[in-house]
Amino acid sequence: MTPIIIFGAAMRPDGSPSPALARRVAAAARFGAGIADAVYIPTGGQGRFGPPEWQAMAALLAGHGVAADRVRPEPSATDTLDSVLACRAMLAGHTGVVWAASSRFHLPRCLVLLWLAGLRARPVPIEGSTERRWWKRWYWRLREVPATGWDVLLMVWWRVRGRPSG
Repeated sequence: MTPIIIFGAAMRPDGSPSPALARRVAAAARFGAGIADAVYIPTGGQGRFGPPEWQAMAALLAGHGVAADRVRPEPSATDTLDSVLACRAMLAGHTGVVWAASSRFHLPRCLVLLWLAGLRARPVPIEGSTERRWWKRWYWRLREVPATGWDVLLMVWWRVRGRPSG
């Protein structure tokens, strides 16, 4: 089994997948198409809009020709750290590489958290956004740097004391 974890992204107010979510799923489907034992793990629970993220990702995977029996959803996570911990539990006993599909700005946080959770994580190649506005790039960096630090701190706390509560 070759697990490919697809990290969720917010749904649009009209209930459709965001471009970021669609790119993550497309990258995972493209990458997994060449792997005979690929298993897709869309992770993400119910957000503010539309169906749960995992459900939207499962539908997108089906649209890319991925068979339903190769999709193992993780429906409970509400953020990146929850996703990592839930996927870690799903993959208990797995000793091989775990592939992570996310956006470029988000992938470093996903990889470090998966590594701290004890999983041998590698990135799924993903195409970049067509967004070229400098302020958008800085916004995501300003958001991800403190979020990564906070999640790493919580993950270390979890490893030392038990499941984080924030």
